[in-house]
Amino acid sequence: MSTQPLLQRTAQKRIALPVRVEPKVSFANERTFLSWLHFTVVLGGLAVGLLNFGDRVSKISAGMFSFVAMGIMVYALYTYHWRAIQIRRGSREPYDDRLGPTILCLALLGAVIINFVMRFTSG
Repeated sequence: MSTQPLLQRTAQKRIALPVRVEPKVSFANERTFLSWLHFTVVLGGLAVGLLNFGDRVSKISAGMFSFVAMGIMVYALYTYHWRAIQIRRGSREPYDDRLGPTILCLALLGAVIINFVMRFTSG
């Protein structure tokens, strides 16, 4: 019988295990990207409607909504590519982003608040 413990630690050896990423993860990434783009198209449609059929305040609001929509598009594209790279590498890190949607929602909220303030103070 050996006197060594049955489970002993070796000198910082790392065991490489293959990480299998299912194809549905890539499709979920694409679905999320398309969902964000759908939202930007709706927001852009709102901006175009305000731009074409509104007064001075509506045109300023249309500009703000357009900038928010473009920011969301850039964010969605960046996040899609970042997640796709992580999926291809087989990374075990989480694929979520908590800061981006919060910033974008605050930007949209700010645009709506500025729209209401300008509408009721310019009257």
